[in-house]
Amino acid sequence: MVVRGVDDRLLAFERGDVRGQWQLPQGGLEVGEDPLAAAWRELREETGLGPNEVQAVAQYPDWVPYEYPDELKTAKGRLGQLHRWFLFDALRADIVPTPDNHEFVAWQWVTREWLIESVVDFRRAGYQLVLSSL
Repeated sequence: MVVRGVDDRLLAFERGDVRGQWQLPQGGLEVGEDPLAAAWRELREETGLGPNEVQAVAQYPDWVPYEYPDELKTAKGRLGQLHRWFLFDALRADIVPTPDNHEFVAWQWVTREWLIESVVDFRRAGYQLVLSSL
């Protein structure tokens, strides 16, 4: 997650496949890839942001699981996902991400509370856990 220090707002993105659904960037690990390296890669791919715009400052100490609802378990062929969370500080208040226009199509700075309330139900517990800690 990317936070803007001047007002503690998070950078949220609207999904391209489910308009009106907002979340934080996320992605998968490639074989043998370090989780922090994957976070940097996914952040660049999905938002266009890199070390000139943000700095990695913290990580949540544990993997955070979530289980898919039944219809997604069947569609995706798995039960859910495990996430490793990283906190990135925006180096300037005026950074402008460039969503990939595939997974994400829009962005906005939001409060932690707004994001917890707005994220899809099956991700909410994980968001609440991590966003209240980092």
